[in-house]
Amino acid sequence: MAAFTISQNLLRHAFNLPFSFFSLQGLKPVVPTEAPPIIFATPTKLTSDSTVYDYAGKNRVPELQKFFQKADGVPIYLKRGLPDQMLYRTTMALTVGGTIYCLIALYMAAQPKK
Repeated sequence: MAAFTISQNLLRHAFNLPFSFFSLQGLKPVVPTEAPPIIFATPTKLTSDSTVYDYAGKNRVPELQKFFQKADGVPIYLKRGLPDQMLYRTTMALTVGGTIYCLIALYMAAQPKK
């Protein structure tokens, strides 16, 4: 008979469970035995030096940093012109319209039924 904890003994007697219910023989190890494959840093082509990788895209971060940090008085969420303006205005219209709709629905729900 294996050594059981108090809670295992209580469960075993309360639900009439066999001793084998608490054995750990059928469980697999929690820690994986092999490392998972790298998803985002997979190189597209190895060069002659094994530590340097050639990735599929060009690094545009420095260009975008210069573009978005330019001091031209335009808010960051409107820097890219017409598409950003349309998205901003649509978002504001839906927000204001939704607020008005909620206030009207609240007012109608507060009125007594006739």
